[in-house]
Amino acid sequence: MTSRLREIKDDEVECLRVWRNCPEVRKNMYTRHEIGAEEHSAWWQRIKNSKSDIYRIFELNNKAIGVVAFTQIDRVNKNAIWAFYLSSEIRGQTGEGVKMEFAAIDFAFQTLELHKLSCEVFAFNKSVISLHKKFGFSIEGIFRENHLYDGVFIDVVRMAIFSSQWHTKRDQMQTRLAKIDSRQERP
Repeated sequence: MTSRLREIKDDEVECLRVWRNCPEVRKNMYTRHEIGAEEHSAWWQRIKNSKSDIYRIFELNNKAIGVVAFTQIDRVNKNAIWAFYLSSEIRGQTGEGVKMEFAAIDFAFQTLELHKLSCEVFAFNKSVISLHKKFGFSIEGIFRENHLYDGVFIDVVRMAIFSSQWHTKRDQMQTRLAKIDSRQERP
C-alpha cells in the first residue's frame, strides 16, 4: 500500500470541513463547535499564506483519507507541533492511523528537517497517547486542568519526539507497517 502526504488543493477544502466537523474528530480538538463555510474559508486563506503552519492531505493508495497539520513551526529552533485526523469513513479501520503517523513523522524530520516534534492530546484520549508512545513519543508534561471542556477543566498531555529518536525507531515502525499491509492484502 502506498501512502503519502501532499499539498491540499483548493477544491478539497470543503471536504476537509466535512471531515473536521465529524463529531468523533471534534471531540478531540480544542475547537469543538461545528465550523461553518465562512469560518472555514477564512481559516484556509490564513493557512495558505502562513509561514509557520503547513497542512497536508494524507493519501493511502491515491485516496485522500485524512489531514496532517504542522503548526507553530519554528525554523530557527527546528521544532513544531503536529496534529491529525482521519475522514469519518476511514476511522476505526486497521492501520490507517499508524500509516498516517509514520508519514507525518517522516515528513517532520526528513522534509521539514525538524529537531523536535511535539503534540498535545487530551488526557482522556488514551488510544492516541498510546499510539504516539509506540512511535517513540515521550510525555514531557501534563498541563493540569488546562482546557475547559464542556464546563469541566481537563488535563492536556504534552508529548514529543526528537529526530535522533525517530531515526532509531523508524525501521522498527516500517516493519510494523509492512506486517499491517501483509494482513490487509490477504484474501
